[in-house]
Amino acid sequence: MRPGSTEAYGLAIFCVALATLLRWAIGLIAEDILPLPTYYPAVLIAALLGGPHAGMLAATLGGLIGWWAFMPPRFTFFPLTSGQAISLVMYAVASLIIVWGAEHYRSLAKRFEEEEELRKLAVGELAHRLKNKIATIQSVISSKLRDDPQTRDAILSLLNSLSATDDLIMATQGNGANIRDILNAEVGPYDISRISMQGPHVLLPPKLAMTMALIVHELATNSAKYGALAGPVGKLAICWSASDGRMSVDWRESDGPVVAPLTHRGFGTRLLSRALSQFGGTIKSKFEPTGLICEMSLMLPQGPDPLPNVGTHGDPPEVFVTGSSSATGLS
Repeated sequence: MRPGSTEAYGLAIFCVALATLLRWAIGLIAEDILPLPTYYPAVLIAALLGGPHAGMLAATLGGLIGWWAFMPPRFTFFPLTSGQAISLVMYAVASLIIVWGAEHYRSLAKRFEEEEELRKLAVGELAHRLKNKIATIQSVISSKLRDDPQTRDAILSLLNSLSATDDLIMATQGNGANIRDILNAEVGPYDISRISMQGPHVLLPPKLAMTMALIVHELATNSAKYGALAGPVGKLAICWSASDGRMSVDWRESDGPVVAPLTHRGFGTRLLSRALSQFGGTIKSKFEPTGLICEMSLMLPQGPDPLPNVGTHGDPPEVFVTGSSSATGLS
């Protein structure tokens, strides 16, 4: 409530009235109850919600009513014993401390709220600038690679994938992205009726979310070109689990077209080999005649995100098992 408003003062009066009723009800149970304790919560609530003036009003009304109605001799202000005078002074001092503490808390809460609003504005502005940068990069790539449409389209597709994942991360105020949301974003353009996904809620930190988006994008693209999603009846099942700080992802295609022979180690294979190395990841890919089976396992970061090194340094432990017929490499 706005400090000094009618609503704030009304709240103070209501709190005092409620505290008075409570003190009267307690007095029916025992006669030797102190006269003023029920007014402390009234002062606190009034000061927290209505501001310092409402808190002081509640403290003043509570002190006067408690003095008049519950201090013997009742329904008069005098005479006062020395003990009663000390009780009133202590009540006044305690009420002042409560009002001061409540106002300090309100001030901190308001400052935090303003800082949070400023942070949201800054994050939104950064996101807007990032989108503009990506749009500019896409324009440059389209211009420079207009004579190489296959490479151009592959790079633009990856940029779109990263942009979509970045939107997911921004939606959580930079905390990361849910793996299910990443999967939905990457396989959503395909026939979703042939795709099943099952797994718990796992929030991936930003860099791991970006890495996973690149991997899933590459797997989905190749599945649509050569694998299960390229045929009319092919199916894709994605399952994941997480326990003891480690996550496993199982990508399993079935009922797809017969795969072509492996001819080269393409970008997709290199990506799968190296992308998860920074997260202690292992990858096992098995090429069956009807589709790819890819099993991934990685550590879920507990602290700050590791620095990205996708496409650099050595490969993580990786096993490629050829199925009963020849297999194709990822593009």
